[in-house]
Amino acid sequence: MADDPRLNRGPWRDGLDDRTVAAVGALTEALETVEVARGHLYAFHQLTGSADIKLERAITQLAEAGHTALAQRLSRELLGRNVLPGRWTFQVVEDYEETYYEPFRDLERQARELTRGARHVHEADLKRDRRTAGEPGHEATAQEPAQD
Repeated sequence: MADDPRLNRGPWRDGLDDRTVAAVGALTEALETVEVARGHLYAFHQLTGSADIKLERAITQLAEAGHTALAQRLSRELLGRNVLPGRWTFQVVEDYEETYYEPFRDLERQARELTRGARHVHEADLKRDRRTAGEPGHEATAQEPAQD
């Protein structure tokens, strides 16, 4: 955003008390942690799927090497096995999203109505208060010319 109104404490910030801004910021920070957890859940999903494909390759190699009993047991007992009772990883991901992630995200969005829908108001306050205007690397926006 070329002219980020959050970086000056003008009329847009009037009526937004610091405690509310901090509270909404804390809720947004919690959502950001949930986003990281969701990413780890997707990593778990992909890694488990990759492991199952690698397991299948190992089963084939064991069978080709003459270890058919072990290959058959691995194929029967482990290949395609649930990671939780009745659940493959895609089902875990879907349940997490529907049960926890989506309601969390929706409620955080509703709470931002307290900051007129603006995101990261607390962080914008920090940037405004901590940056050194005119110092290289402290530009208010990407469009502000860098100082030499």
